[in-house]
Amino acid sequence: MPTNYQCPALFISAIASGQGKTTLTAGLARYYSQQGKQVRVFKTGPDYLDPLILEAASGHPVEQLDLWMMGKTECQQLLANAAQQADIILVEGVMGMFDGNPSGADLAEAFNLPIAAVIDAHAMAQTFGAIVSGLAYYNPKLIFAGAIANVTGSQRHRDLIRNSMPNEIRLLACLPKHTDFSLPHRHLGLVRPHEIIDIEARLDSIAEFIAESDLKNYCIPEVTFKSTDNVQIMPRLTGLRIAIARDEAFSFIYAGNLRLLTALGAELEYFSPLYDQQLPECDAIWLAGGYPELHMQTLQNNQPIKAAIKQHFNANKMILAECGGMLYVQETLTDLHGNTGEMLGLIAGDGIMRDKGGCQGMQSAPLPEGEIRGHAHHHSRSENTLEPIAYGKRSSQHPALGEKIIRQQKLTASYLHLYFPSNPDATVKLFQGKY
Repeated sequence: MPTNYQCPALFISAIASGQGKTTLTAGLARYYSQQGKQVRVFKTGPDYLDPLILEAASGHPVEQLDLWMMGKTECQQLLANAAQQADIILVEGVMGMFDGNPSGADLAEAFNLPIAAVIDAHAMAQTFGAIVSGLAYYNPKLIFAGAIANVTGSQRHRDLIRNSMPNEIRLLACLPKHTDFSLPHRHLGLVRPHEIIDIEARLDSIAEFIAESDLKNYCIPEVTFKSTDNVQIMPRLTGLRIAIARDEAFSFIYAGNLRLLTALGAELEYFSPLYDQQLPECDAIWLAGGYPELHMQTLQNNQPIKAAIKQHFNANKMILAECGGMLYVQETLTDLHGNTGEMLGLIAGDGIMRDKGGCQGMQSAPLPEGEIRGHAHHHSRSENTLEPIAYGKRSSQHPALGEKIIRQQKLTASYLHLYFPSNPDATVKLFQGKY
């Protein structure tokens, strides 16, 4: 029986990427946590890296919310679950408020989330108010809580911003520029928190800064979240043992994927292609995405685990290789410095990193087992590959072909990161390897 749960909630959006959404969301999460509140944070879109920073800030796991990839029902249930446990829910947006289809604004509208817009104001003054007006009135169905002026300068600058605001729209805070708050990036996004030596100090500093700003006086509105009727998942993978690569090189794993596999009855074991000398006893292997290019030499030199995976492949057992996992199962990988390492060589292909360009976007994988939704995000290309069995289908209906999907024996490889709960039946068939 569906039940309603109330919890204060705020959707933190912006006019574009690079405005400070993640920094502010992380700071708020740490600030409220320091006040003794239970904070649950979500990230809009199929992002693996921002959630790690937000998890470090809040002290709790952070999951993605995406209306296209996950569907409204699952997003709704995740929010309802959080509302049962939390004192505050924060949702970080993606790109600009209205970017994408569905956009962050669509997600906020679907669940009546009040929106706070972060705007980097360092190169503007009175135009700030005009931009805020556009955001607030572009879609009258949205609940616009107010704006946060980020990277402001002098007191005079802040006064100009305040005076530019429409009377009916609240300026939640003016945050001065602070160089210590920046979070380091690399080619796929933010650097993972365990690689940032002073991450805890940075998060505490941001929280302290918020404690001294007007944001400390802002009372986040309560939102009603309604639970859904849970769909019964039958344990159709009972007894199936899945070995999942998880270490510094392979870490892009959705929590929803693990929940589904567990609900299906699969036995999940984890291993490290970097450090382990042997595989766990398993029927299937899942090589998730990550940063194999940063650990190319170690991957190349770990001959025992390479031999074990090759033996699994030669025994005609199931392997799913996604993005970084696909780079690992191909023959070679060349990093941004031109260094080339020998990978598994299970299938033809040479992965080459590139510092510009790449691919990102929502796509579904039309597998023979059924269509599974997901996304692509990479800064590499693969050459000399096998002929694909299919191409990804873009959610935007763009006529260009999506990512190649390659299959040899029971190995399926693609740049696509799959979201298994989008099609549990296809996921069962995929991991059973009956093809």
